[in-house]
Amino acid sequence: MTEQFLENLENMLENDPDVVYLDADLMFAFGAGLWDLAAKYPDRVLRCGIAEGNMIGTAAAMSVMGLKPVIHSFASFVTRRGFDQIFLSGAYAKKTLNIIGSEPGYKQTYWGGTHMAFEDIAMMRTVPDCRIFDIADGVQFNKLLGRTINMKGISYYRTPLADNIAVYDEDAEFEIGKGIVLREGKDASIIACGRLVTIALQAAELLAAEGIDATVVDMFTVKPLDEELVLKCAKETGAIVTAENHSVYGGLGSAVAEYLGEHCPTVVERIGTRDEFGEVGSEAYLRERFGFTPEKIAERVKEAIKKK
Repeated sequence: MTEQFLENLENMLENDPDVVYLDADLMFAFGAGLWDLAAKYPDRVLRCGIAEGNMIGTAAAMSVMGLKPVIHSFASFVTRRGFDQIFLSGAYAKKTLNIIGSEPGYKQTYWGGTHMAFEDIAMMRTVPDCRIFDIADGVQFNKLLGRTINMKGISYYRTPLADNIAVYDEDAEFEIGKGIVLREGKDASIIACGRLVTIALQAAELLAAEGIDATVVDMFTVKPLDEELVLKCAKETGAIVTAENHSVYGGLGSAVAEYLGEHCPTVVERIGTRDEFGEVGSEAYLRERFGFTPEKIAERVKEAIKKK
């Protein structure tokens, strides 16, 4: 994922003199490649220190000057620490910011609960006109960033860094506000985002072995939500299961349930954390701990079907 991003960032810096990159003392997370870019573009690849609010305010000022800032910190820090600046200096002032919140949720593993953002989508959903993307793989990340870099307003990306579980090939195209159906089914729909997309596909395989056909949707744009696709899934399958590496409060599950509650009451089961903090552990342990496994998702799908 980092190699793909750095290649894309280098292309943007080379081809567009208005692109600038700001980092909150996490350049090491991208490895030597980002340090090389900082040496090549010392005025446009900037290390801002452990000061997310200041970094966001600086980026907002750059936007006033016509620059196109891409800013990065861990998802927990760039949203929690920088929310006032995002809301006022960015969105309220109608500035343009592309915000990368990396290693969300359980991806923080041994950094522990202090670093685990299970609330960042909920916070960012309250920012008017903010676009929110929960990224499944590197192709998706770079294709979307390549579009929003030239769009006005706030775009928030939550994405892993170190690894890349490929979902899409290089020819894939992504429309903002439109989910992608990865698998068709008639019995239930799993609407997932981010790291839960591949796990949802694995759950659908388990269900298929039991004769249950599940639709799987990658709802990579949490805001704006693809309401048309949500409604289609509800009408065609009658049971929805949402799956996200985030709290069920205020995230994708909330967005889906809120829309269906107002327009097409449907059975909805939401998979995510519930009123709890993160903790220290391996990815395997944390996925099991929070119910982010194919087996747990398959169980919830069967529960949803029983409620139809």
